[in-house]
Amino acid sequence: MSLDSEQLTWIGAALQCEPGQLSVRLIAGDASPRRYYRAAQNEQVDTATTIFVTSPPSENNAAFIGIGELLAHQGVRAPHVMASDLEAGWFLLEDFGDVLLAERLTPESVDALYAQALDTLHIIQSPSRGWAEVPPYDAGRLQQELDVFPEWFLASLLGQPLSAVDDSGFAALCKILRDSALAQPRVLVHRDFHCRNLMCLSDGDLGVIDFQDAVIGPITYDVVSLLKDCYVEWPRAQQLAWLAGFVEQAVIDDFDQDIDFNQWTEWFDLMGLQRHLKVLGVFSRLALRDGKPGYLHDIPLVMRYIEEALPLYSARPEVSAFSDWWKRIVAPVTNDWDNIVQRVADSL
Repeated sequence: MSLDSEQLTWIGAALQCEPGQLSVRLIAGDASPRRYYRAAQNEQVDTATTIFVTSPPSENNAAFIGIGELLAHQGVRAPHVMASDLEAGWFLLEDFGDVLLAERLTPESVDALYAQALDTLHIIQSPSRGWAEVPPYDAGRLQQELDVFPEWFLASLLGQPLSAVDDSGFAALCKILRDSALAQPRVLVHRDFHCRNLMCLSDGDLGVIDFQDAVIGPITYDVVSLLKDCYVEWPRAQQLAWLAGFVEQAVIDDFDQDIDFNQWTEWFDLMGLQRHLKVLGVFSRLALRDGKPGYLHDIPLVMRYIEEALPLYSARPEVSAFSDWWKRIVAPVTNDWDNIVQRVADSL
């Protein structure tokens, strides 16, 4: 997809050059409708490149500016905005390069890289007066996210809509998950703090992107996003060791109870259930509605996280009932996942 003359003129004005002097190429996008282009001036050798972003109004553009400024003020490496036009949905950003954290993760490197990521997360969660401008991650929003699971994963992808009885059991589980999330200390939550939204910069710092949907909410949400990443899997014992390190450094203000590690672990696991049920719906919607079937290949890992967590809390009747339903309904239908992926691919 090429840029039009108006966009090229706008980039040229921001970079103080003529549109004809620009070299612009499309680079990899993400799950959103945003498009990213790397821009540079043709005649300048070793000139710094910039990233031009086209972002429709649905993508929370004003929040991208506001949250980016808040993160930068707190000491987080968020891309500097060199120019913006909110009405058009155009941004010219500092270029963080192409190296995602995902590309650097190996069993040998992960401890050091996750330590750096968790240090960055502590900075994000450090209290700031700017939080007053950030929307809350309240019960309604948590439930709205959970609702994409039956709509898009069960009914649309698997053809298994919830019956009235099953819907009641899902509602009971949702209450458990909402209550757990709302009981936690509240911090600034990135909402997609994972290996594809963290970038390894040339100076050794870790850059943070895709933060425009940030909210004030549960302290474990971003920890879950990183340690139970939907794109890379680590053993549970390793997850809990990293979680323990995070807890030791956690900054908690205005929270009037002591928290033992068992409570942290429960919050972490139940928050993971909320996030992963949501992700099943989101990935299904990306495939079926938005024509991005590649995300279906990540669903088996997301299901494994759910199947690992459910037995840990089977003493709770609501969780046990949902676990039994999952084994009876979801597990058999998803047993041949490759066939589901092929069916969707053939329909696009």
